[in-house]
Amino acid sequence: MKKTAGRSRFTAIETLYRLQKSHTFVSRIIDRVASENDLNSQDRHLVMNICYGVLRNRDYLDYLMARLCRQPVRKMKPFIYHALSVGLYQLFCLDRIPASAAVNETVNGVKMARLSRPLQGFVNGVLRESLRQRNHLPAPDGVDDTGKPFLNHPQWLTNRWLRRFGRKTMQAVCLANNREPVLCLRLARGISVDHYRHILKTAGIDSLPGEYAPDSVILSHYHGAITEVPGFRKGLFQVQDQSAQLAVGLLGPFRERERILDCCAGVGGKTILASVLSAENSRIIALEPSRLRFRQLQENIERMGEQKRIVVYNTALQDFFRSSRLLFDKILVDAPCSGTGVVGRQPDIRWNRKENDLVVNQTRQLQILEAAAARVRPRGCIVYATCSLEEEENEMVINTFIARNQAFQLTDAKTYLPTEAHCLMRGPYFFPLPSQRVDGFFAARLVRVS
Repeated sequence: MKKTAGRSRFTAIETLYRLQKSHTFVSRIIDRVASENDLNSQDRHLVMNICYGVLRNRDYLDYLMARLCRQPVRKMKPFIYHALSVGLYQLFCLDRIPASAAVNETVNGVKMARLSRPLQGFVNGVLRESLRQRNHLPAPDGVDDTGKPFLNHPQWLTNRWLRRFGRKTMQAVCLANNREPVLCLRLARGISVDHYRHILKTAGIDSLPGEYAPDSVILSHYHGAITEVPGFRKGLFQVQDQSAQLAVGLLGPFRERERILDCCAGVGGKTILASVLSAENSRIIALEPSRLRFRQLQENIERMGEQKRIVVYNTALQDFFRSSRLLFDKILVDAPCSGTGVVGRQPDIRWNRKENDLVVNQTRQLQILEAAAARVRPRGCIVYATCSLEEEENEMVINTFIARNQAFQLTDAKTYLPTEAHCLMRGPYFFPLPSQRVDGFFAARLVRVS
């Protein structure tokens, strides 16, 4: 395919346009549209940067459009709305792209959609007018005409956080979610933080040791492909936020010859860490019903060299239990949830979720937790975890479960965390809120006492 001016911007606009109609994962749409337009890896990365940035700054970009356009934002043609979002994001939120290139490439993206010349001229005019008014328009971290900051989250969600956490914390969470998150690595067994940071320094990559998880390294300013980070193919690390790493530690203390189950394994980050932390003669079983994630789970386990210690099944928990009567010493329930703790890392989540989803999720979460509980040995433990900040999916699930299952007790998670992470507790729960250092997370440790 011949190179066409504006192809990457067209891909970004088209991705956001399709996202509005389908409400699927934005990463999947980016992959599909980028393949259709034959983008190289560098242009794909630019598209992802733009799309994620637009989603993290939607309220701010809508405000700019309202100031610059006579036509109400809600009455714009969807493709033109997304084109203006892409253009304004480059002009006001990125400093690596020259203004002239941002305008011209965005207009060329509209041309690729074969929209009329008047619409092309409209986009061009609005973007150039924004440059003329730049000194009179607020920055992304500024305030609107009423003095309120741009939260860039749906109101139902900010209202919930306001009631639960207070205004200051709610705004801090939103601000953290609106920034590009850092890349956190969890090092493989036998790889020290100092040694790996030396490898990164030799490659010209800045890094910091993790603040809370002992085997973590932070790459604050890395913007390339993860496969190009030194040691990826050799299995020296896996991508895993400090919150997720710490949650796996709640399965401790680890003893000889244990049988451990990860019943919602996903792509295997927590499964692999459970294998690393457990005794050499313990056995890890991981379940993942999705075929796509199951393939990624297998690839990650092999890349990290843990394939001899982990047995994987492409099945759901209830189906596995129909064919197996195994009991377990430890079970990790990383339950499907709304994901409101990771909307900084996955910004499309905030716009795709509805408040009614929380009660629906709770029913499914309780079903999984109670099914897992039936297979825990006496004095065994369950770690129930989500990447949600919502009570319906967290404390309410635990309270309902304990009321129904008198054989289980909630234990204080602090005992199983490093001292540095004790500040991430909320009562007996491991409950970090989103920040520039960690993702939002929730974990509870339950022990079968009889």
